[in-house]
Amino acid sequence: MVNTILTIAMAIILLSIAISMIRFLIGKTSVDRVIAFDIMTVSSIALIAVLAKMTGRIIYLDIALVYGLLSFLAVIIIAKYLEKSL
Repeated sequence: MVNTILTIAMAIILLSIAISMIRFLIGKTSVDRVIAFDIMTVSSIALIAVLAKMTGRIIYLDIALVYGLLSFLAVIIIAKYLEKSL
């Protein structure tokens, strides 16, 4: 039962990443692309968390945490660059 729910969650997360990738590729402005990039990183962090639960390896959560921090910093830096205040 739990594996079925996690598999469905993985499918939904992968669909979210695919939709965000489409938005990233056809985005009209750079802000659209930054938001799509942020959605893809958050979705991939969720995917890593689901994989950690499915495999029973807690170390994957540490990887997701570091990836989330780096993603947050990258989006902040890109936003400051787009604002021309960097």
